[in-house]
Amino acid sequence: MPRFAANLTMLYPELDFLDRFEAAANDGFEGVEFFFPYAYRATQLSTRLRDHGLELVFFNATPRAHPDERGIACLPDRKAEFRDGFLRALEYAHVLSCRRLHVMAGIVPPGADLQRLRATFIDNLIWCCAQARAAGRDILIEPINPRDMPGFMLSRQDDAHDILKAVGAANLKVQMDLYHCQIVEGDVAQKLRTYLPTGRIGHLQIAGVPDRHEPDTGELSYGYLFDLIDESGYTGWTGCEYHPRSSARGGTSAGLDWMLAAHARRAASLVSSLASSLASSPASSLTPAPVPTPSPGSPAAY
Repeated sequence: MPRFAANLTMLYPELDFLDRFEAAANDGFEGVEFFFPYAYRATQLSTRLRDHGLELVFFNATPRAHPDERGIACLPDRKAEFRDGFLRALEYAHVLSCRRLHVMAGIVPPGADLQRLRATFIDNLIWCCAQARAAGRDILIEPINPRDMPGFMLSRQDDAHDILKAVGAANLKVQMDLYHCQIVEGDVAQKLRTYLPTGRIGHLQIAGVPDRHEPDTGELSYGYLFDLIDESGYTGWTGCEYHPRSSARGGTSAGLDWMLAAHARRAASLVSSLASSLASSPASSLTPAPVPTPSPGSPAAY
Protein backbone atom coordinates (compact mmCIF):
# COMPACT_ATOMS: atom_id res chain seq x y z
CA MET A 1 0.00 0.00 0.00
CA PRO A 2 1.36 3.45 -0.86
CA ARG A 3 2.64 5.54 2.02
CA PHE A 4 0.39 8.59 2.13
CA ALA A 5 1.70 12.07 2.97
CA ALA A 6 -0.64 14.94 3.84
CA ASN A 7 -0.17 18.09 1.79
CA LEU A 8 -0.42 20.70 4.53
CA THR A 9 -0.80 23.59 2.11
CA MET A 10 -4.11 22.17 0.87
CA LEU A 11 -5.45 19.93 3.64
CA TYR A 12 -6.87 21.19 6.95
CA PRO A 13 -7.58 24.68 5.53
CA GLU A 14 -9.62 25.66 8.58
CA LEU A 15 -6.50 25.48 10.78
CA ASP A 16 -3.49 27.76 11.08
CA PHE A 17 -0.62 26.24 9.14
CA LEU A 18 1.44 25.31 12.21
CA ASP A 19 -1.55 23.50 13.71
CA ARG A 20 -1.95 21.26 10.66
CA PHE A 21 1.01 19.07 11.65
CA GLU A 22 -0.80 17.79 14.74
CA ALA A 23 -4.02 17.29 12.80
CA ALA A 24 -2.23 15.19 10.17
CA ALA A 25 -0.54 13.04 12.80
CA ASN A 26 -3.86 12.51 14.58
CA ASP A 27 -5.35 11.26 11.33
CA GLY A 28 -2.62 8.64 10.96
CA PHE A 29 -0.30 10.34 8.48
CA GLU A 30 3.39 9.68 9.00
CA GLY A 31 4.60 12.01 6.24
CA VAL A 32 3.73 15.54 5.18
CA GLU A 33 4.55 17.86 2.31
CA PHE A 34 3.89 21.53 1.64
CA PHE A 35 4.66 24.19 -0.94
CA PHE A 36 6.72 26.91 0.72
CA PRO A 37 8.30 26.95 4.19
CA TYR A 38 9.92 30.36 3.97
CA ALA A 39 7.35 32.32 6.00
CA TYR A 40 8.53 30.37 9.06
CA ARG A 41 11.86 29.73 10.69
CA ALA A 42 13.19 26.30 9.82
CA THR A 43 13.51 25.51 13.53
CA GLN A 44 9.79 26.24 14.04
CA LEU A 45 8.90 23.67 11.42
CA SER A 46 11.43 21.09 12.56
CA THR A 47 9.95 21.28 16.07
CA ARG A 48 6.47 20.54 14.71
CA LEU A 49 7.77 17.62 12.68
CA ARG A 50 9.67 16.16 15.63
CA ASP A 51 6.87 16.68 18.16
CA HIS A 52 4.37 14.83 16.00
CA GLY A 53 6.64 12.12 14.60
CA LEU A 54 6.33 13.27 10.99
CA GLU A 55 8.70 13.08 8.04
CA LEU A 56 8.82 16.02 5.64
CA VAL A 57 8.65 14.46 2.18
CA PHE A 58 9.34 17.52 -0.01
CA PHE A 59 8.84 21.26 -0.42
CA ASN A 60 9.31 23.76 -3.25
CA ALA A 61 12.86 24.91 -3.69
CA THR A 62 12.48 28.59 -4.51
CA PRO A 63 10.18 31.16 -2.86
CA ARG A 64 7.68 33.20 -4.83
CA ALA A 65 8.47 36.82 -5.59
CA HIS A 66 4.71 37.39 -6.03
CA PRO A 67 1.59 35.19 -5.62
CA ASP A 68 1.16 34.44 -9.33
CA GLU A 69 4.67 33.07 -9.77
CA ARG A 70 5.07 29.35 -10.49
CA GLY A 71 8.82 28.86 -10.35
CA ILE A 72 11.64 30.60 -12.18
CA ALA A 73 14.05 27.82 -13.14
CA CYS A 74 13.47 28.25 -16.89
CA LEU A 75 13.83 32.04 -16.96
CA PRO A 76 17.25 33.15 -18.29
CA ASP A 77 17.17 36.62 -16.75
CA ARG A 78 16.52 35.22 -13.25
CA LYS A 79 19.20 32.54 -13.10
CA ALA A 80 21.15 34.18 -10.27
CA GLU A 81 17.96 34.68 -8.26
CA PHE A 82 17.00 31.04 -8.78
CA ARG A 83 20.37 29.77 -7.59
CA ASP A 84 20.42 32.00 -4.52
CA GLY A 85 16.94 30.76 -3.63
CA PHE A 86 17.97 27.16 -4.16
CA LEU A 87 20.90 27.47 -1.77
CA ARG A 88 18.51 28.87 0.83
CA ALA A 89 16.22 25.87 0.22
CA LEU A 90 19.12 23.49 0.86
CA GLU A 91 19.65 25.16 4.24
CA TYR A 92 15.99 24.56 5.10
CA ALA A 93 16.21 20.97 3.87
CA HIS A 94 19.15 20.33 6.18
CA VAL A 95 17.33 21.64 9.26
CA LEU A 96 14.09 19.85 8.31
CA SER A 97 15.81 16.55 7.36
CA CYS A 98 14.00 16.72 4.02
CA ARG A 99 15.49 14.58 1.29
CA ARG A 100 13.63 16.01 -1.73
CA LEU A 101 13.28 19.49 -3.23
CA HIS A 102 10.81 20.34 -5.97
CA VAL A 103 12.16 22.68 -8.65
CA MET A 104 9.32 24.34 -10.57
CA ALA A 105 10.11 25.21 -14.18
CA GLY A 106 8.02 28.39 -14.39
CA ILE A 107 5.53 30.10 -16.69
CA VAL A 108 6.54 30.75 -20.31
CA PRO A 109 6.58 34.53 -20.91
CA PRO A 110 4.68 35.76 -23.98
CA GLY A 111 6.84 35.59 -27.09
CA ALA A 112 9.71 33.79 -25.33
CA ASP A 113 12.12 31.50 -27.17
CA LEU A 114 11.07 28.03 -25.95
CA GLN A 115 14.41 26.45 -26.79
CA ARG A 116 16.25 29.05 -24.75
CA LEU A 117 13.91 28.48 -21.81
CA ARG A 118 14.42 24.72 -22.00
CA ALA A 119 18.20 25.15 -22.18
CA THR A 120 18.10 27.42 -19.12
CA PHE A 121 15.97 24.92 -17.22
CA ILE A 122 18.37 22.08 -18.02
CA ASP A 123 21.41 24.19 -17.13
CA ASN A 124 19.88 25.16 -13.79
CA LEU A 125 18.96 21.54 -13.08
CA ILE A 126 22.51 20.35 -13.80
CA TRP A 127 23.79 22.96 -11.35
CA CYS A 128 21.27 22.33 -8.57
CA CYS A 129 21.54 18.54 -8.88
CA ALA A 130 25.26 18.88 -8.19
CA GLN A 131 24.56 21.05 -5.15
CA ALA A 132 21.87 18.67 -3.94
CA ARG A 133 24.00 15.57 -4.47
CA ALA A 134 26.72 17.00 -2.23
CA ALA A 135 24.05 17.53 0.45
CA GLY A 136 22.46 14.09 0.01
CA ARG A 137 19.22 15.43 -1.56
CA ASP A 138 17.13 14.55 -4.61
CA ILE A 139 15.57 17.03 -7.02
CA LEU A 140 12.03 16.63 -8.35
CA ILE A 141 10.45 18.14 -11.46
CA GLU A 142 6.71 17.96 -12.06
CA PRO A 143 4.56 18.10 -15.20
CA ILE A 144 1.51 20.27 -14.39
CA ASN A 145 -1.69 20.57 -16.40
CA PRO A 146 -2.29 23.84 -18.29
CA ARG A 147 -5.89 24.13 -17.10
CA ASP A 148 -4.80 24.69 -13.50
CA MET A 149 -1.56 26.43 -14.42
CA PRO A 150 -1.79 28.07 -17.86
CA GLY A 151 1.54 28.57 -19.57
CA PHE A 152 3.56 26.28 -17.30
CA MET A 153 6.57 25.07 -19.22
CA LEU A 154 6.34 21.37 -18.36
CA SER A 155 3.09 19.43 -18.79
CA ARG A 156 3.85 15.95 -20.17
CA GLN A 157 5.40 12.89 -18.54
CA ASP A 158 7.51 11.97 -21.56
CA ASP A 159 8.91 15.50 -21.72
CA ALA A 160 9.89 15.34 -18.05
CA HIS A 161 11.72 12.04 -18.63
CA ASP A 162 13.47 13.50 -21.67
CA ILE A 163 14.74 16.32 -19.43
CA LEU A 164 16.02 13.74 -16.95
CA LYS A 165 18.04 12.17 -19.78
CA ALA A 166 19.39 15.56 -20.87
CA VAL A 167 20.51 16.44 -17.34
CA GLY A 168 22.01 13.01 -16.67
CA ALA A 169 21.92 13.23 -12.87
CA ALA A 170 20.89 10.18 -10.83
CA ASN A 171 19.35 12.40 -8.14
CA LEU A 172 16.93 14.10 -10.55
CA LYS A 173 13.51 12.42 -10.59
CA VAL A 174 9.95 13.04 -11.68
CA GLN A 175 7.17 14.05 -9.33
CA MET A 176 4.26 12.26 -10.99
CA ASP A 177 0.92 13.78 -10.04
CA LEU A 178 -1.80 11.42 -11.28
CA TYR A 179 -4.35 14.25 -11.29
CA HIS A 180 -2.26 16.35 -13.67
CA CYS A 181 -1.38 13.30 -15.77
CA GLN A 182 -5.01 12.32 -16.27
CA ILE A 183 -6.03 15.82 -17.34
CA VAL A 184 -3.18 16.24 -19.83
CA GLU A 185 -2.72 12.73 -21.21
CA GLY A 186 -4.95 10.08 -19.62
CA ASP A 187 -3.87 6.42 -19.80
CA VAL A 188 -2.58 6.76 -16.23
CA ALA A 189 -2.31 3.05 -15.50
CA GLN A 190 -0.12 2.42 -18.54
CA LYS A 191 2.09 5.38 -17.67
CA LEU A 192 2.58 3.99 -14.16
CA ARG A 193 3.53 0.64 -15.70
CA THR A 194 5.98 2.40 -18.00
CA TYR A 195 7.69 4.78 -15.59
CA LEU A 196 7.60 3.23 -12.10
CA PRO A 197 9.92 0.32 -13.03
CA THR A 198 12.57 2.80 -14.24
CA GLY A 199 13.20 4.02 -10.69
CA ARG A 200 12.97 7.61 -11.96
CA ILE A 201 9.69 8.42 -10.21
CA GLY A 202 10.71 10.11 -6.97
CA HIS A 203 7.26 11.01 -5.69
CA LEU A 204 3.59 10.42 -6.52
CA GLN A 205 0.61 12.66 -5.85
CA ILE A 206 -3.13 12.00 -6.03
CA ALA A 207 -6.45 13.83 -6.24
CA GLY A 208 -9.87 13.16 -7.69
CA VAL A 209 -10.38 14.19 -11.32
CA PRO A 210 -11.74 16.60 -12.47
CA ASP A 211 -12.58 18.50 -9.27
CA ARG A 212 -9.34 17.94 -7.31
CA HIS A 213 -11.14 16.75 -4.21
CA GLU A 214 -10.67 13.48 -2.31
CA PRO A 215 -9.54 10.56 -4.53
CA ASP A 216 -12.77 8.61 -4.06
CA THR A 217 -14.87 10.04 -6.91
CA GLY A 218 -14.31 11.01 -10.51
CA GLU A 219 -12.53 9.54 -13.49
CA LEU A 220 -9.78 7.54 -11.80
CA SER A 221 -10.22 4.23 -9.98
CA TYR A 222 -7.67 4.73 -7.24
CA GLY A 223 -8.22 1.31 -5.66
CA TYR A 224 -7.07 -0.23 -8.92
CA LEU A 225 -4.16 2.23 -9.24
CA PHE A 226 -3.01 1.60 -5.65
CA ASP A 227 -2.86 -2.14 -6.40
CA LEU A 228 -0.87 -1.41 -9.55
CA ILE A 229 1.54 0.80 -7.59
CA ASP A 230 2.02 -2.00 -5.05
CA GLU A 231 2.70 -4.52 -7.80
CA SER A 232 5.38 -2.22 -9.28
CA GLY A 233 7.44 -2.35 -6.09
CA TYR A 234 7.33 1.44 -5.63
CA THR A 235 8.13 2.22 -1.98
CA GLY A 236 8.15 6.03 -2.06
CA TRP A 237 5.61 8.48 -0.74
CA THR A 238 2.27 9.37 -2.29
CA GLY A 239 1.20 12.93 -1.55
CA CYS A 240 -2.46 13.79 -0.92
CA GLU A 241 -2.54 17.07 -2.82
CA TYR A 242 -6.22 17.89 -3.05
CA HIS A 243 -8.80 20.38 -1.79
CA PRO A 244 -11.12 18.76 0.78
CA ARG A 245 -14.75 18.83 -0.29
CA SER A 246 -15.53 20.44 3.06
CA SER A 247 -13.46 23.33 4.40
CA ALA A 248 -15.39 23.29 7.69
CA ARG A 249 -13.63 22.29 10.90
CA GLY A 250 -12.93 18.57 10.71
CA GLY A 251 -13.72 18.45 6.98
CA THR A 252 -10.37 16.96 5.97
CA SER A 253 -10.58 14.24 8.61
CA ALA A 254 -14.18 13.43 7.69
CA GLY A 255 -13.12 12.99 4.08
CA LEU A 256 -10.44 10.37 4.77
CA ASP A 257 -12.71 7.34 4.38
CA TRP A 258 -10.92 6.65 1.10
CA MET A 259 -7.63 6.18 2.99
CA LEU A 260 -9.21 3.90 5.58
CA ALA A 261 -10.70 1.85 2.75
CA ALA A 262 -7.32 1.65 1.04
CA HIS A 263 -5.66 0.34 4.19
CA ALA A 264 -8.51 -2.15 4.75
CA ARG A 265 -8.24 -3.31 1.14
CA ARG A 266 -4.51 -3.87 1.56
CA ALA A 267 -4.98 -5.77 4.85
CA ALA A 268 -7.62 -8.01 3.25
CA SER A 269 -5.28 -8.68 0.32
CA LEU A 270 -2.47 -9.70 2.67
CA VAL A 271 -4.76 -12.02 4.65
CA SER A 272 -6.03 -13.60 1.43
CA SER A 273 -2.49 -14.07 0.14
CA LEU A 274 -1.39 -15.66 3.40
CA ALA A 275 -4.40 -18.00 3.42
CA SER A 276 -3.69 -19.07 -0.15
CA SER A 277 -0.05 -19.69 0.70
CA LEU A 278 -0.96 -21.84 3.70
CA ALA A 279 -3.57 -23.78 1.74
CA SER A 280 -1.10 -24.62 -1.01
CA SER A 281 1.67 -25.70 1.37
CA PRO A 282 2.31 -29.46 1.71
CA ALA A 283 0.60 -30.92 4.76
CA SER A 284 3.93 -32.24 6.02
CA SER A 285 5.29 -28.71 6.25
CA LEU A 286 2.36 -27.66 8.45
CA THR A 287 2.44 -30.66 10.81
CA PRO A 288 4.41 -30.06 14.01
CA ALA A 289 7.39 -32.34 14.46
CA PRO A 290 6.73 -35.09 17.06
CA VAL A 291 8.20 -34.54 20.51
CA PRO A 292 10.67 -37.37 21.25
CA THR A 293 9.81 -39.60 24.23
CA PRO A 294 12.66 -39.76 26.76
CA SER A 295 14.02 -43.26 27.24
CA PRO A 296 13.75 -44.73 30.75
CA GLY A 297 16.67 -43.76 32.86
CA SER A 298 17.53 -40.62 30.95
CA PRO A 299 17.66 -37.34 32.93
CA ALA A 300 14.76 -35.93 30.86
CA ALA A 301 12.48 -38.74 32.10
CA TYR A 302 12.45 -37.43 35.67
